[in-house]
Amino acid sequence: MKQMLTIALLLAGSLSAHAKLNVVATLPDLASMARDIGGDKVTVTCLGKPGEDPHYIQPKPSYIVALNKADVLIENGLELEIGWLPALLDQTRNGKIRPGGPGRVVASAGVPVLDLPTGPVDRSQGDVHPGGNPHFLLDPDCGKIVAKTIAAGLKQAAPGDAAAFDDGLAKLLARIESAQAEAGKLLAPFRGAKVVTYHKSFPYFVERYGLVVVGTVEPKPGIPPSPSHLAALGDRMQADGVKVILQEQWHETRTPAVVAKKSGATVVVLPTQTGGDPAATDYPATIKLLAEKVAVALK
Repeated sequence: MKQMLTIALLLAGSLSAHAKLNVVATLPDLASMARDIGGDKVTVTCLGKPGEDPHYIQPKPSYIVALNKADVLIENGLELEIGWLPALLDQTRNGKIRPGGPGRVVASAGVPVLDLPTGPVDRSQGDVHPGGNPHFLLDPDCGKIVAKTIAAGLKQAAPGDAAAFDDGLAKLLARIESAQAEAGKLLAPFRGAKVVTYHKSFPYFVERYGLVVVGTVEPKPGIPPSPSHLAALGDRMQADGVKVILQEQWHETRTPAVVAKKSGATVVVLPTQTGGDPAATDYPATIKLLAEKVAVALK
C-alpha cells in the first residue's frame, strides 16, 4: 500500500511538472508575446479580438471560465481595460490573478509613459487615462520592455521552465529588433511629416519614427467631433499639407473620410494589433506592417 502511494505521488509530481501553464492575455499583442516566449510550456487564451476596441471589449461567460483556470493573467495596464476587466475579475474565484496576486502581470510596468496628465482628470476631458497613454505597444522599444516583463511573470509562475522562457524571450527580442530596424528604414525618409489621427493611439508610434501629429478627428479622446471641429481640422490639414489620417480598425471611417475629402488627404486604416491583417501574424510582423502601410501612404 505504501509503495502504491509513493508511485501515485511520483506520478502526480511528474504530471504537475509537465502540465502547461494556463495564460490569459487581455490583448492580441500580449497573447502573441506570451506564445513566443512560452512555447510549448504554455497554453494562451486571448480575451480581446484584433479588430475590437480594447477599451470596450464585450465580456462573455467563457472569459470567466478562462480566468478561473488561469495561472497567469497578462493585462496592458494604465486602465486600458478598466471598462471591462475588473467586472470579469469580480466574478472569478482565482486569487492568483487578482491585483497583487502572484500570477498577475501588468505589461505597462517599466514602460516610459507618454501623455501623463499634469493635473486632476475628470470626464469633461474625455477618455483620458490618469496613468498616461496606454497605447505603448505601437513603439517596439516599449514592446521589448513588455516582453521582458511577461517573461519574468512566466518564470515566477513556473520557475522550473525558466531556461525555456529565457530562450523564448531572447528569440523574440531578436525578432523585434529586426522588425524595428526595418520599420526605421521604411519611415526614415518621412521624419517630420505631419499627420492627423482619429484617436490618441499613436503618440508612441509617431515619437519613435519622428512624425508630427497636428490634430485628431476626436476633439478629445472618446468624444465625437462636431461639424465646426471637423471644418477647422480640414482647414488645418490643408494649410499644413497633411497627407494622411491614421486610424485604428475599430473606428468608423465615414467621419475621417469627410475630412480627408476636404483636405485632399488619405484615410489609412491600420491593423494596430496582432491578427488585424493576414500579414500581422505576430507582434514583430505587426510592427513592420504598420511601418510599411504608413510609409506607402506618405509617399
